[in-house]
Amino acid sequence: MMKQLKEFWENKYLNESTGWDIGYASPPLTTYIDQLPNKDIKILIPGAGNAYELIYLIAAGFTNVYIVDIAKPPLDRIKVQLPHYPQDRIIEGDFFNLDLSDFDLILEQTFFCALDPGLRPQYVHKMKQLLKPTGKLVGLLFTFPLTESGPPYGGSPEEYKGLFGDHFNFKVLEVAYNSIKPRANKELFFIFEPK
Repeated sequence: MMKQLKEFWENKYLNESTGWDIGYASPPLTTYIDQLPNKDIKILIPGAGNAYELIYLIAAGFTNVYIVDIAKPPLDRIKVQLPHYPQDRIIEGDFFNLDLSDFDLILEQTFFCALDPGLRPQYVHKMKQLLKPTGKLVGLLFTFPLTESGPPYGGSPEEYKGLFGDHFNFKVLEVAYNSIKPRANKELFFIFEPK
């Protein structure tokens, strides 16, 4: 199963069939990042892909950012783009097997929607495990009907409240005002904190 999943995503990159890739860091996330005062916080970007958010964070002076992806091609690209970035923070592997913790911030950008919906409860538990008690899970979730066709897989605010509610407090869960045009009114910006 894991091998098939890895091949699926690696083929997407090798065949340049990456319709979700907008080519730069997502405006709702950059707006949030620009408001962060402490550049030393420990940050994780799961399912990072081409990791535009990592590039943005580094350019903004953040120094302690980890990325993880199951697919090797985008990580190889990042290593070429950022040859001096610590290699042990660019992790090829399964997010659910990640053996790290104490993150101040985890940025969610098109990772949740790429997972099989059956993995969503596991995602919630893993996120809580990875974060410090004072940490934050911040990012974007799609708000369109959940169907069997995907990725991307959608969802609704009601579903997300039911899914995350036992483990996280909702600081923000609202339609993103600054989504890119094709995603306007289809993205929820959220800030969740562990209970």
